[in-house]
Amino acid sequence: MTTATTRSTSASPTPHQVWIRARGVLLALLVLVAAGIALAATRSGDQHGRLDPRSADRYGSRAVAELLKDRGVSVRVVTTLQAATSAAGPDTTLLVAAPNLLTPHQQNVLGGMTADTGGRTVLVAAGPTSVGALAPGVRAKSSAPVSTRAPQCSLDAALQAGDAETGGIRYASDGLNTLACYPADGLPSLLMLEQPASGDTVLLGSPDLLYNDRLDKDGNASLALQLLGSRPHLVWYLPSLNDPSAADSSGGKDTGTDGDSTEGESGFLALIPSGWLWGTLQLALAAVLAAIWRARRLGPVVAERLPVAIRASESTEGRARLQRKANARDRAAEALRNATRTRLAPLVGVSPRDAHSPATLLPAVSARRDPGDTDLRQLLFGSAPSDDTALVLLADQLDTLEREVRTS
Repeated sequence: MTTATTRSTSASPTPHQVWIRARGVLLALLVLVAAGIALAATRSGDQHGRLDPRSADRYGSRAVAELLKDRGVSVRVVTTLQAATSAAGPDTTLLVAAPNLLTPHQQNVLGGMTADTGGRTVLVAAGPTSVGALAPGVRAKSSAPVSTRAPQCSLDAALQAGDAETGGIRYASDGLNTLACYPADGLPSLLMLEQPASGDTVLLGSPDLLYNDRLDKDGNASLALQLLGSRPHLVWYLPSLNDPSAADSSGGKDTGTDGDSTEGESGFLALIPSGWLWGTLQLALAAVLAAIWRARRLGPVVAERLPVAIRASESTEGRARLQRKANARDRAAEALRNATRTRLAPLVGVSPRDAHSPATLLPAVSARRDPGDTDLRQLLFGSAPSDDTALVLLADQLDTLEREVRTS
């Protein structure tokens, strides 16, 4: 049994060539992975998210939380509605960091539970989707840019703080006992609802003055400490998507405009952060572009002139020496017979298509030659010579046969 072996050609890249082509891409991927690991390692300890009192990054609120602790105010972080409502009381300030993330069911429960506690509720950037349930009678208006503004109200905390960086969502109220401060284009960006029997509610249009990198600007720190430190306890509520109360009273089903109820998205893709999905899409696009770049057409074959003109006789002699060195008498004999049959076919009236068919060529040649002892089939279609002498004899016999046919 013979085993077929795959021979490398000039078009097949060698392992060294593959490494040369791929090392740039591999190096870039290695640098990207190393940079991602280093960035995650350096930032994983301090970053928890926006308005998180545990976060030391620029958009965190760890600075104001530490200042409140130095003043004797306890700071407790909660992420569920049950923990937030159970902690509410007359000696507690409840800060809702993202009221717009609460579902309508959560908003109604939170508004009802904090209405008669006697404490303070601070709503940060409450928009139209949440202000109606958490602060009845108040309407959220369009946003204004955050800038340094004067209090222009009689609220003690605002008067002591003076100018502060405020803005964002503006509020309007009708027939309520309120204190409107830091107006932007005629509407307040800080609104306090005074309810002596049930406590008070503070609506802060923008969270900027609570950020770590903005706390030392103007009167931001003074205003934040007075709004959040009026009670001995501060409950910092960070709404979470994992909160069981996020399922509304209908059992966690969301009814669309067409009346069909659909289950909440809880598949694997819903658990992947949006940033990773965008990153995967960008990597896929980069891979497609790289594939198109590597698979570009090379164009037609370009004929190049040989640097040296070689005579046909020299090429024939060189090929003969190679065949003699390799003892390739079978290939040499087949080349001689094939050339003779090709030249004999038009002489005896056989088409080039049948020049190598014994059934067609042999009768035509036999009719044009003198009868002799030479076996015509063995001469034109026989086996390979056994030695060099037999090969030379075969060449002479083929030459003689061709002369006989030409002269007949």
